[in-house]
Amino acid sequence: MMTTPNPFDLSGKIAAVTGASRGIGQAIAELLAAQGAHVIVSSRKPEDCQKVVDAIQSAGGSAEAIGCHIGEMDQIGAFFQAIEEKHGRLNILVNNAATNPYFGPIVDTDLDAFQKTVDVNIRGYFFMSANGAKLMAKNGGGAIVNVASVNGVIPGPLQGIYSITKAAVISMTHAFAKECAPMGVRVNALLPGATDTRFAAALVKNPAILKQALAHIPANRVAQPEEMAGAVLYLVSSAASYTTGACLPVDGGYLLV
Repeated sequence: MMTTPNPFDLSGKIAAVTGASRGIGQAIAELLAAQGAHVIVSSRKPEDCQKVVDAIQSAGGSAEAIGCHIGEMDQIGAFFQAIEEKHGRLNILVNNAATNPYFGPIVDTDLDAFQKTVDVNIRGYFFMSANGAKLMAKNGGGAIVNVASVNGVIPGPLQGIYSITKAAVISMTHAFAKECAPMGVRVNALLPGATDTRFAAALVKNPAILKQALAHIPANRVAQPEEMAGAVLYLVSSAASYTTGACLPVDGGYLLV
């Protein structure tokens, strides 16, 4: 009996996941490792990344930690240099690290919060994608997934500048997808809805805000980080070999309301 290859098998792939020390990034890193990828776990704090690496290795997976603050240009360069020197290639990049330092009226956003959000969520994603695509193209191509947000489609209340940067990530995904397709590099985006992470604590841990949010989510609940990882696995796998420029909402129906 002929066996059908598993399109989600990532054996032999080198995958880098930013913001992977907790939350959605950690869930993505763990799932990619479970499917056979060697996962480079990255965030601003290498010691926290190492805890995720230890968990992956304990489960029989392959991983290592490389610290990178994507808001710092020199660290982005050093990150890709380290990957190329050690592995000579990169097959998968998940841009998940992000920041949201300000929660309040858009008109009261101060310059520091504005600049920090733009530096990480736009400039960081842009140059991570540019460096990643060039390294992938040297070895026949690869897949990039940008973690955007449903806030990039419908701005979140009191999350103005964050929402603006996530809208930019959606546009950036389209632009990179169009130009990088001839290089063999696919670029897609995940648009998470409300997810129970420390990053979203202002929403999910405040009963009044949570009640208001759930009124707009047909599934009537927030997601768990693990529920975001499956969509990323699809987008980086051979099952999505003809998928590029897609922006996939995983939001319990929020964007349908």
